Amino acid sequence: MYAIMGITGQVGGAVARTLLKAGKTVRGIVRDKAKAANWLEAGVELVVADQADQESLKAAFQDVAGLFVMLPANFAPSPGFEEPRALIATLTSAVAAVKPRKIVALSSIGAHRKQGLGLITQLHLLEDALSTTTSPTAFLRPGWFIENIAWDIEPAAKTGTFPSFLQPLDKPVPMVATDDVGRVAAELLQEEWQGTRVVELEGPTRVSPNDLSTALSLALEKSVSAIPVPRNEWESLFKGQGTSWPTPRIEMLDGFNTNWISFEGAPATHVRGRLNLQTAVQLLVDQRQNTKR
Repeated sequence: MYAIMGITGQVGGAVARTLLKAGKTVRGIVRDKAKAANWLEAGVELVVADQADQESLKAAFQDVAGLFVMLPANFAPSPGFEEPRALIATLTSAVAAVKPRKIVALSSIGAHRKQGLGLITQLHLLEDALSTTTSPTAFLRPGWFIENIAWDIEPAAKTGTFPSFLQPLDKPVPMVATDDVGRVAAELLQEEWQGTRVVELEGPTRVSPNDLSTALSLALEKSVSAIPVPRNEWESLFKGQGTSWPTPRIEMLDGFNTNWISFEGAPATHVRGRLNLQTAVQLLVDQRQNTKR
């Protein structure tokens, strides 16, 4: 039995699909069984647990061969990262009490850094906390998710342009598809090791905003260009979108643009994904078209 947090999301769902394909038994940790009915039909055992509730997490973590953990996405944390700190404390306490046979934790490129990470600070805190537990733990550090471009498909389809905060436009960035992230996490869950290990993950090639433009142009069958958003406009733009504390998002983008947020290298293991950029973007465009039908 393998327990999966975030099974209704992209990465957690990919973890579960890979394990099921391998003939493994899967337990999905969810907040609402009704929203995960498709997993029940696929033969997944569903357990309701709140990430803020230690007792429900402990029950969900019992009697498993491996545990996949992740934090819920939070693009606008409070100053001091109060919300993720609280969730990390609860998660760590539950893990320490149950002592799972092994853990794979979704982290991020750059999480080895102690500062200058912005939103990725949450994953640095997660790694610090889980490193204190006794269970064998693997931290999976993927690059920028290719699926982040999903937000830009609509404007690209309508106007032929999309805004880019990754700059300059010809600068390649380590990116990876979420299907590859889930697959590698599932493969790690089926391995055996002792202590702590780190696995870095990126796609077959690095990707620039111009490469994203080319991929969108092919998928949408129209010319698409990336338009750089001036750095001095970021704060007002993010505040206008409702983010009261935009500093973490800005700091993260600066980290990618200056190469501060990068892979750590040895002794971490470096892995390449299988899904190329064009295939990943085409899947996103097809999903958008199917949704609109």
